Amino acid sequence: MLKKENIKGIIFDYGGTLDTNGVHWSEVIWEMMQKEQIAVTKEQFRESYVYAERELARQPLIKPEHDFMDVLRIKIDIETLYLLEHHLWQVGELTRRACTEHVTLRCYQRAVEQMKVSREVLKTIAAQYPMVLVSNFYGNIHTVLQDFQLTCFQDVIESSVVGVRKPDPAIYRMGVETLGFRPEEVVVVGDSFTKDIIPAHQIGCQTIWMRGQGWGNEEVDASLPSQILTDFSELPEYILK
Repeated sequence: MLKKENIKGIIFDYGGTLDTNGVHWSEVIWEMMQKEQIAVTKEQFRESYVYAERELARQPLIKPEHDFMDVLRIKIDIETLYLLEHHLWQVGELTRRACTEHVTLRCYQRAVEQMKVSREVLKTIAAQYPMVLVSNFYGNIHTVLQDFQLTCFQDVIESSVVGVRKPDPAIYRMGVETLGFRPEEVVVVGDSFTKDIIPAHQIGCQTIWMRGQGWGNEEVDASLPSQILTDFSELPEYILK
């Protein structure tokens, strides 16, 4: 049970929480690929998605100056190239490039629309609480936040900068220390049960789980989060005093 009276600060996850309202980015990209009638199975796409994430972890393809459109374009380009090179998608290179761009634009527009909602929610909460962002990202989260005009965070803790990645609880401990409160006085808001809710709970934080359309292979215990939401716009009514 969420103890509103104890809250002094908030930690937010970024991807899947602020930009998609709880929907895992794999599901967003898959939806847009279907709209572009890219003829692959979901299993084949998921294979390409995992490959792209590993490539981005292995190679510094995303630079600090890249905005979110750049991130999407790079990720989706790797995914569609993988599908082509592994003969899972039977099209020519020009078609692949055109589809990559169309999917990128659809995905970016989805993020833009959600960020309109998230930005207003964050502004409302920032009037009452200090807020920190804790994210597994590629070293360009500050550029992304500027792109979406999210300037209300007291600090940003990015995995590629601090050298710690979720689900390691240490990255959330950094967020708590930055806020300067006791863990029980901090609420962590995130969409991933495994990477957000469990590690935040382990260090003693209250947690709000944005339960949406996840990756599909998480084992969850719905009794663990302090609060469960399905729409980010509802957050203020649960935490504002």
